[in-house]
Amino acid sequence: MSSNNNLIAAQRARFDEFYTQLSDIERELKEYREHFSGKTVYCNCDDPTVSNFTRYFQKNFEFFDLKRLITTCYKSRQPNLFSKHDTESAVWLEYVGNGTEPIVRQLEGDGDFKSDECIEFLKQADIVATNPPFSLFNEYIAQLIEYRKKFLVIGNFNAVSYKKVFPLIKSGKVWLGFSPRGMTFEVPNDNGEISTKTTNAAWFTNLDHRKRRKDIRIYRKYAPEEYPKYDNYDAIEVGKVAKIPADYAGEMGVPITFLDKHNPDQFEIIGMDRPLITQLTGKQSRFKINGEEIYARIVIRNRRLQE
Repeated sequence: MSSNNNLIAAQRARFDEFYTQLSDIERELKEYREHFSGKTVYCNCDDPTVSNFTRYFQKNFEFFDLKRLITTCYKSRQPNLFSKHDTESAVWLEYVGNGTEPIVRQLEGDGDFKSDECIEFLKQADIVATNPPFSLFNEYIAQLIEYRKKFLVIGNFNAVSYKKVFPLIKSGKVWLGFSPRGMTFEVPNDNGEISTKTTNAAWFTNLDHRKRRKDIRIYRKYAPEEYPKYDNYDAIEVGKVAKIPADYAGEMGVPITFLDKHNPDQFEIIGMDRPLITQLTGKQSRFKINGEEIYARIVIRNRRLQE
């Protein structure tokens, strides 16, 4: 590996070192208890010695009535500039409860979630729960969808607009979790010291939860002077989710924060601004009002008014 590639790999690893706090895991996971009974859980981005995901599932193995817990972690075999632990072997943990001790073994490879070795573990799993590398989120989600796995994972909220992620959200294959977005992580610095960092992170899942079937409360009435139409797309601008008109049956552009509250029984997602404009004109652009571009918008339509 060249020194430049070493640097890129090191920087990516450095920026992906976000350790999830146990309180955030507890707050979210309790909403899914019924999904886990009799299931094998796989945490494929978790060092068993430090992972709060591993600790949580071991502690709550009987509470969730789990069948098996598998954890694998990545350890680069290449030296880099930031970590003195890169030559340590990657390991995997297996836990089956019933009063037994967890078993930790050495992996043959480096524990990369894309490796054949880890994919074999993935095939054995029913549900994947972890905090994957933010920089690899596109390929990580794509792998889970390819292998038809249930999952509950953490990613940057902005991933909702990624080219490979948004179509999954639009088609109802992925949605946001129960907890509000925004989490505080423990982050190691170059010296191995731990600090905290708050990010715009969110839970991404395909496990149903009670908030997902809760209607957004809407009560405003449509008035043309309050809801201007875009210059370059036939939809009205709704600047805040709270301002969605209850009586408008056409297409509406709303902020991406709409996805925090989206109930698929209430609203249909039509698309996102740039791909929709590209499809119409062949040129990439945001929606415009009076010639001015509007920040990212998702286009929706009220299902109840289509019936």
